[in-house]
Amino acid sequence: MSTFYDALETRSPAEREAALLAALPQQIAHAQKASPAFASILAGVDAAAVTSRAALAALPVTRKYELLERQQAGRATNVFGGFSALGFGPGMTRVFASPGTIYEPEGTRRDYWRMARAIHAAGFRSGELIHNSFSYHFVPAGSMMETGAHALGCTVFPGGTGQTEQQVQAMAELQPAGYIGTPSFLKIIVEKAAELGVALPTVTKALVSGEAFPPSLRDWFAERGIAGYQCYASADLGLIAYETSAREGLVLDESVIVEIVRPGTGDPVPEGEVGELVVTTLNPDYPLIRFGTGDLSAVLPGQCPTGRTNTRIKGWMGRADQTTKVRGMFVHPGQVAAIAKRFPQVVRARLVVSGEMAHDQMVLKVETVETAEGLARQLGEAIRDVTKLRGDVEMVAPGSLPNDGRVIEDARSYR
Repeated sequence: MSTFYDALETRSPAEREAALLAALPQQIAHAQKASPAFASILAGVDAAAVTSRAALAALPVTRKYELLERQQAGRATNVFGGFSALGFGPGMTRVFASPGTIYEPEGTRRDYWRMARAIHAAGFRSGELIHNSFSYHFVPAGSMMETGAHALGCTVFPGGTGQTEQQVQAMAELQPAGYIGTPSFLKIIVEKAAELGVALPTVTKALVSGEAFPPSLRDWFAERGIAGYQCYASADLGLIAYETSAREGLVLDESVIVEIVRPGTGDPVPEGEVGELVVTTLNPDYPLIRFGTGDLSAVLPGQCPTGRTNTRIKGWMGRADQTTKVRGMFVHPGQVAAIAKRFPQVVRARLVVSGEMAHDQMVLKVETVETAEGLARQLGEAIRDVTKLRGDVEMVAPGSLPNDGRVIEDARSYR
């Protein structure tokens, strides 16, 4: 049983860098030709001259809010804002919607999201059954993992989210080799199984993503016989990096060029310094060039003890902006502002996210002179309407909230 998914994982760093930089000008030229958005963003750029990381760093960074703005502006003629090289038809199997709303295409290529590499690194092998509890509704997470599992030669049970008791029953009867989904939902399933007195002896491994996976939760799973590994992926880019058995950071995928830049700029930081992850993908169907993820990380020096030779990053270290992820859903500062605008009584608002061990709690603190119970209830309903998440409301006196410009405060513990 091979440790590595393919030979790409162990090629020399020089060979990898040469291959990526050789593909880069072709991808930029393709984006300029096939993507109207990048034809505009990269207007005047000589693709053939972008053959180094320094040349790449001179190109503009495109961030998610810009992608969203272009999509919203062009909805009537192009739902993808001109970023997709594909149109509806046989070349595009599905369209997904991420919060925002941002629409993403799925092409027909095998392992379109490149997730098989991460699933293999988590210990799954051909011939096994995987219980996939990522959502198949609207968002691409379920399909991202399923297509990767199929490419690896695995069978998938599409568990999706919710229905905890039925999830436990399916696991007990189907006896999957492991679980794929958010770590918090796996914890809920394991706790429900214990409550019901149902043993899940075959579930010994897991690939988790979509939210923080602190060491305390990893150890909690290990105490119950489950080896959990994490990966870093997005609906825009597919797989970016994945954890290995070495448990030392995350190894970059073989089909992305990753830079770490100073937040708010496109300037690469010195190796080891924390900055925003900017990714260029070699996906011809959705050719994103210097796409700013908004996530913070840093390069981890040295090579992975497993023998994989690609660059490692330290994993997710927070957001470069104030956007944060709660229970697998992004919450944006603009959403907090939208809630506050519905109520003239609210002077200022600040969303505080707290909790630990995969138990996120959201409290909207609002400055207001009105303390009626009806206002708190209406604010709670607005939170759910705008963010699709439940949250509590705390009303405070005007001037009570810190004057630091923050709209979202992430006060969670990741111990």
